[in-house]
Amino acid sequence: MKKLYKRNFLKISDFNKSEITKIIQFARILKKNKEKKKEVRYLKNKKIALIFEQESTRTRCAFEIAAFEQGAYTSYFAPNNLHLGYKESAHDTIKVMEKIYDGIAYRGIKHNNLKILSENSNIPIWNGLTEKYHPTQLLADILTMQECTPQKKISEIICTYVGDASNNIANTILELASILGFNLRLVAPKLYWPNKNTLNKYQIKYNKKILCTEDIEQGVKNTDFIYTDVWLSMGTNQKELEKRIKILRKYQVNYQMLELTKNLNIKVLHCLPALHDINTILGKNISEKYNMQNGIEITNDVFQDNKNIIFTQSNNKLHTIKSLMILTLKKNVNIPI
Repeated sequence: MKKLYKRNFLKISDFNKSEITKIIQFARILKKNKEKKKEVRYLKNKKIALIFEQESTRTRCAFEIAAFEQGAYTSYFAPNNLHLGYKESAHDTIKVMEKIYDGIAYRGIKHNNLKILSENSNIPIWNGLTEKYHPTQLLADILTMQECTPQKKISEIICTYVGDASNNIANTILELASILGFNLRLVAPKLYWPNKNTLNKYQIKYNKKILCTEDIEQGVKNTDFIYTDVWLSMGTNQKELEKRIKILRKYQVNYQMLELTKNLNIKVLHCLPALHDINTILGKNISEKYNMQNGIEITNDVFQDNKNIIFTQSNNKLHTIKSLMILTLKKNVNIPI
């Protein structure tokens, strides 16, 4: 696997179809080995920096535990214990870190900051989320989709993403579908469609596989998966929240939508966190203010009936991140594929 050695992973399209496929296939092997308690520790004594300018649960856990189980050490840097961009430039920061660490996971607000770090780094950098892309999430998602539809080739899978199709998940799944060749429908109000130039580029090249529509019935018919995400990001102000609730509420994933799929085996994905009940402060406040008692972007009954898949999707991030780190940090990895 010399081709992946020391490569950055800022967006899905940094890797080609063959490379993404190998990462997923190796993740399957790693997952089986862990279940059988036969894990091989490929990353003994490797040192990994976790720069998290945005808070995280699943991504941080996945990187930390993946590193630990592989024998690597991690250092966690939150915004208040790193001088990046304030007292020390990105260039100087990375030049210090690359002398100490073997790889860096970055989760931040601006994708451009990640690009600056990667352009000045001699060690691999992995994107744990920026405002533009979330590639480590989509590696876990495609593994989950394959596990749930073992009878289908990737090119035969139909996935419908519903809600805010202008966010980092939508941008990334659009890239992934164009590379792996599965059928993707983006169902959203036009205000929340992907960037026009980006969407046109993919639709011109893959017009038979990629659909972007406001029509819910058209977008979900015969789909294998409905995928959604929260409608608001960290820092969304009250005015923007009200606008989003008003425009997006008819795109809530509920049983009426699932019936429109005409698929008795329809499965639902969510990258979490999910506002599916009133057991959070935010979920309760939005539910009470906008009369959405059974969930926001997804209803609680749909979430509960699909929670096994959704939490498998979350857990799979551990295995795909483990695969990514090993294949970019180790020069020679013997993969029994």
